[in-house]
Order: sequence, then structure tokens, then C-alpha cells
Amino acid sequence: MEVQQFHYDNKIVKNFLYATIVFGVVGMLVGLILAFMFLFPNLTDGISWLSFGRLRPLHTNAVIFAFVGNAMFAGVYYSLQRLLKARMASDLLSKINFWGWQLIIVAAAISLPLGYTTSKEYAELEWPIDIAIALIWVVFGVNMIWTILKRRQRHLYVAVWFYLATFVTVAVLHIFNSLELPVSAMKSYSVYAGVQDALVQWWYGHNAVAFFLTTPFLGLMYYFVPKAANRPVYSYRLSIVHFWSLIFIYIWAGPHHLLYTALPEWAQNLGVAFSVMLLMPSWGGMINGLLTLRGAWDKVRTDPVLKFMVVAITGYGMATFEGPMLSLKNVNAIGHFTDWIIAHVHVGALAWNGFMAFGIIYYLIPRLFKTKLYSLGLANLHFWLGTLGIIVYALPMYVAGFTQASMWKQFNPDGTLVYGNFLETVSEIIPMYWMRAIGGTLYIVGMLILVYNIIITIKNGSKVSDELAEAPALQNVSKRRVAGEGWHTWLERRPVQLTLLATVAILIGGIIQIVPTIMVKSNIPTISSVKPYTPLELEGRDIYIREGCVGCHSQMIRPFRSEVERYGEYSKAGEFVYDHPFLWGSKRTGPDLHRVGGKYSDNWHLNHMYDPQSTSSGSIMPAYQWLVKNKLDKSQTEAKMKTMVSLGVPYTDEDIANAQQAMLDQGTQIEKNLYTDPDFAETYEADKTSSGEDFVEMRNREIVALIAYLQRLGTDIKVETAQN
Repeated sequence: MEVQQFHYDNKIVKNFLYATIVFGVVGMLVGLILAFMFLFPNLTDGISWLSFGRLRPLHTNAVIFAFVGNAMFAGVYYSLQRLLKARMASDLLSKINFWGWQLIIVAAAISLPLGYTTSKEYAELEWPIDIAIALIWVVFGVNMIWTILKRRQRHLYVAVWFYLATFVTVAVLHIFNSLELPVSAMKSYSVYAGVQDALVQWWYGHNAVAFFLTTPFLGLMYYFVPKAANRPVYSYRLSIVHFWSLIFIYIWAGPHHLLYTALPEWAQNLGVAFSVMLLMPSWGGMINGLLTLRGAWDKVRTDPVLKFMVVAITGYGMATFEGPMLSLKNVNAIGHFTDWIIAHVHVGALAWNGFMAFGIIYYLIPRLFKTKLYSLGLANLHFWLGTLGIIVYALPMYVAGFTQASMWKQFNPDGTLVYGNFLETVSEIIPMYWMRAIGGTLYIVGMLILVYNIIITIKNGSKVSDELAEAPALQNVSKRRVAGEGWHTWLERRPVQLTLLATVAILIGGIIQIVPTIMVKSNIPTISSVKPYTPLELEGRDIYIREGCVGCHSQMIRPFRSEVERYGEYSKAGEFVYDHPFLWGSKRTGPDLHRVGGKYSDNWHLNHMYDPQSTSSGSIMPAYQWLVKNKLDKSQTEAKMKTMVSLGVPYTDEDIANAQQAMLDQGTQIEKNLYTDPDFAETYEADKTSSGEDFVEMRNREIVALIAYLQRLGTDIKVETAQN
């Protein structure tokens, strides 16, 4: 049998590892800054591009797509070549994948702080960047599938199945969730509205966690854990059951993020049912990973690579137990909108993804540079600091979540809320926010130790860009099953069929959930009194989106006595039919705003945005003083309205033609309302005198548009008076 010599491409793996480390530090630093902003809300006072609302999506995108994404690519490019006994099919495609991905990350790092965002969680990037993501992802997939087709290994190992499912599913999720109509070069509106947009977003959002943060890392687990432990995978049969059940069930679970909302009940119940079923394949994978280490526990005690991986798999098991539990309606009623969810997410991110990435880095760098790790002691110190950081971060957030839920729901004997002022619940959990900041600090200190350890290791090593390997050529891959060959064994040497079956498995759930919600109008009953936003309210809504207000405030009142008493009438599906995108939110750092319209005066809103603590003592909301000073850009209003018309919003030609005058009239009325406050009148008149020709009338400032939007919220239907 002819043995062929070839070279593995190690340079692409190194590049992705470098990017992983750099962006890991950046993403975690931004997260730490955000943690301290809960304690010092005006930490970046007056700097719009460093405000909490703009930095939060930067943190999530940096950690998910820059840190974890680059770690995924590094692990896939290393393991795929060795599992297939072949160099990547195209060095050019590998380079395009690397540099294209880094340019996307840079584009996100620039655009998000500048306020260019769609507001959709984990999908905030605007339409040109979305297109770039799709193109680079296709480059990655083409390179991977091309390499599989020219492989020298007959059967595809389990890790490759997960890589293929990741490629197909992420492509489908990203494309369908990112369907939007552009208004300008960096502004667009989602093609979906309200309830439909919420369902598609959380179909994407949950499965971005599933197929970007989980399935590729499960593939990496199946490769690196056996390699590091020098043990075979515990059960081949369990890996088959794990793979197919996981990718089929996962795709259905998205609606559990929308329980007790305006989403149709049948969709919620489907999400609950499949979320509970998800526990079985998830724990099957965890068991398969941990039992692979049978007989290697002495090595685990001394090898930091295995330590990181054991805790990573354990963190995966904890997060995937908690997810199905949180999908139960009675548990979700407690946890949703609270810091419990923050704890849950970070157990997955810090333990599962973070520790698996660290283990892979410590495993690969010495091998890629033909040397030993500089210091096992420092690696072990990193492990213990990271583990302690996770515990100190997560446990207080669980306590904070239970505290919030308990305080929000307590009633006095006379039927009034015990804690009628939302800020009482905020001040109670400040000590937990201090603990979170300390835990995050410990975790990033461990990361900095990794940076030092890896730099010295690389300096002590030697560069080997192309690693020599040899393997016999692959010959005579029969298309038919041979005698005694199992069905799945046959499938493992048929990559096209395997990919097609995986695609079918992930499409079924999405089609059954999403198509009826979009196509069957009776699922979203309309309300005749609900009208489109006025031009000024539309501009104000875009400012609300730009500033990331949805990251701290929900606009979805659930049908609970405590919420109706606090906020007003529960939210109806028909109220959101003109919302492109939806803004239901997923966390209440501040109170729900769906019924805030008419609740406070225009002056209160202006003072609240300029100095939140002046209107709400003890508030941890940062100041948005630039909104009071900035001139409102009205140049795209007509284009925005025309785009909305294309999406089904019933603006007339007359509405569009009169948009500028309508904005001026509504803004003038708000300005008059502001004059009722003597302090405002005095300050505003002084501002006129000092500004001279540069003076911008209040009616033409951004704050007025935002006030118009906030005063509109929830006023299209009759609202009961709420306590707070």
C-alpha cells in the first residue's frame, strides 16, 4: 500500500490561537468594566461610546465570536487535519477564514460602541457585517468539506460529525435571523415584527448557544480529551445517540426563552417539552466525556490540561441540567428577567467554553512549538484562580436572582406590593454585584497568567509551520454497505449523506415552530387601536435601540399578579405588530417599560436621562447627558418610514411627505411641556444665550425624540394604574 507524505498546516492553528488569547483578554476586560459599572454607574460618565448599553453587546460578541469563535477554529483546524490525515484543502481559504473573521471582529469592536446595532441578542451587528459573516462562514465550510472529500481516513470520527452539524446549522440560523431591510449603510430593520421577531430571534439565540458554543466544543471534547488522557472514547454507541438526539432536539428549545410572554401558547409548550428532553442527550455527552477518563484520574491530578477539561465538562453538565430546569414554567416564572440567568449563562461561558479553550491552548502550544509548557505551576495556579473566580461570580448571582424574584412577588395583607419601589430590589443585591466583580477579577487574573506562561513557552520553542506526516492514500470507498457493516458505520464514510441527514434533523423543528407563527395570522391577533409610531417616536425608538436600553429594561409584562400590579395590564401579542425589531428584553436591571407611557412627565424623563440619581435615589442607571445636548438627525426619517412600509407598516404617502412637519409639531409640544419646570426654563434660556449661533432648539434634540417614544409605550390600549 502506497504511503504518502504531506504536511499539516500548523500556521493557521497558531494564528487562531493568538487571536483567541488576545480577544479573550479584551472581551473579559470589557466584561469586568461592565461588572464595575453596576457599582459605579457613572464610571464612564459623558462618554457615549463607553456607556453600559453600548459596551454590553461588545462584551457578549467579543467573548462569543472573538474568544470562543477563534478557539473553535483553532481546535477544528488542528484536529480536522489529523482526523482526516490530510492538510486543509486550501491554504488560501484558511487565510481568508482567519483574516476575514478578524476583520469582522474589528468591525464589531468599532460599530457597536458607536451605536450601530440591531439590538437582537448575539446578533446585534448591522447588515453589511452580517453579510460578511455569512461569506466567511461559507469559506470555512467549503474548506472543511473539501478537506473531508480528499481525506486519507475512511471513516469520519465523531468530532467531524459535530463540526459538520455546526457549519450547516449556524449558516441556517444566521441567515434567517439576519433577514433585514437596509435603510442606509449601517441601519436596517428586521423583516419580522413583534412576536414573530421574538420567536425567530430566540430560535437563533438559543441555538447560537447550542451550535456555536456547544456542538463544536463537543467535537473538540471528543478529540482532545482522549488525546490528552491517552484513552479511547468511553462509548462509540453513546456518541452516536448523543450526536443525533442532540442536534434534533436542540433546535426546538428556543421558545423556552419566551415563556409567559405574548408568544402563542402552543409554541411555548413545544419549547418546554423539547427542553426537558434535551437533558438526556446533553448528559449523555457529559458522561461519555468524563468516563473517557476512567483509569486516568492520577493523570488528571497532575495535568492542568485535563484539569481544565474535567471542570469544563462538569460545567457543561451543570449548565445543561439547569437549562431544562429553567424551561419548566413554574421555575421560569422565578428565574426569568433575574440575575439567576446571568449566573446560568456564565457557568456555561466561563466553565464550559472558557476552560475548554484554556485546556486546548495549554495542550496545543507546546506541541506546535516543539517544547514543554514553561510552567506547570503557573498553569495550575491559573486553574485554581479560574475555578475560584467562577464560584465567586456565579453563587452570588444565584442569590441575587432568588432575591429579586422573591422581592418582586411579595404582597402586603392589603394586596399592595411589599416592595412597590423597584429600586428597593436593586439596593438589596449590590453586595452580590461586588462579589461578581471580585469573581470576574480572579478569572481574568488567571487569564493574564496564561498569557505570560504561553509567551515564555513560545519563546523557548521553535517555529514549525508545516508538520510532516504520512498516511496511505484512501482507495475504493464503496458506496454500498458491505456485509456485516452497521448502518451508521456506512454513513460515517459518506460525508455528503451524513451532512444532508444532519441538515434535515435541524430543519424539522425550525420549520414546525416558525412557519405557522409567520404564515398563520390568527396566531398573532391584531388590535384595532394599535397604530404605527409617529415619525418622532420612530426616531426615538431608534435612539433607544442605539443606546442599548433593551439590555436593562424589558417591554413584556407577564400575566402574573405581581407584574400587573407593578407595571399595569399584561402585554398582548397584537401590541407589537409594528415593532421591527421586537424589544421584549431578557433582563430587568431596571423596571419594565411597556406601560411607562404617560406615567411620568416629560420633565421627569429629561431629568432621569440627564441625571438618573436626581429622580431615582439609589439608581444604578448611568447618565445619558449627550442625548440632551445632541441634535436629532432627521435626514433618514422618510427613508425609515418607506422601509417600514415595505415591511407592512401602514404609513401613507401623506404621512411620509409630512414627516418633518409632524416631528416639529410633536417636538414643539414636548418642548412646551418641559417649560413647565422653572429649573428647565432657566437652564434652557441660559443655554440659548451662551450657545449663540450654535444653539439647537430643544424640539430638535435627541432627548425629545426619546421622550416621545417612551410616552407612547403601552398607550394604544386601556391600561390599569400600577403602583410603580
